[in-house]
Amino acid sequence: MTERKSWPEYFMDIAHQVASRSTCLRRQVGAVAVSPENRILGTGYNGPLPGAPHCDEVGCLREKMHVPSGQRQELCRAQHAEANVCNFAARYGMVLNGAIMYVTTQPCTTCVKAMATSGIKRVVFEGPYPDELACQLAKEVGMELISLDDLLKKEQK
Repeated sequence: MTERKSWPEYFMDIAHQVASRSTCLRRQVGAVAVSPENRILGTGYNGPLPGAPHCDEVGCLREKMHVPSGQRQELCRAQHAEANVCNFAARYGMVLNGAIMYVTTQPCTTCVKAMATSGIKRVVFEGPYPDELACQLAKEVGMELISLDDLLKKEQK
């Protein structure tokens, strides 16, 4: 019999699948919002605004300007995965208060703000992102940012 995946591993696998829809030329990110009862509330990936052309069609201004990762996010035409989850949840009347967000990359400041406003208290992520202000803001509002590896180690104890 094969070993059953833990809930965090399962949801992170789904976040990776969601990320496969991204047309970003720099980084494909997926996010999954989950209720405390382990039910999926919404998904999102980084991509253009509804109806706007995709980055793989028109190019990336940040790439053309050689902007380092984590800087000058206002130049990006895409909405980040976490913000997409929060925005679509609001659009369709889905409550995220108390939810857990699983994200393939550590969230940026803008996404921490959107998630905090939506009531998300825990974010489980994989890859790092160079944004120290995001970590500071998360701590200030009582949002736990934890890597998947650290969470799995913590659960094994």
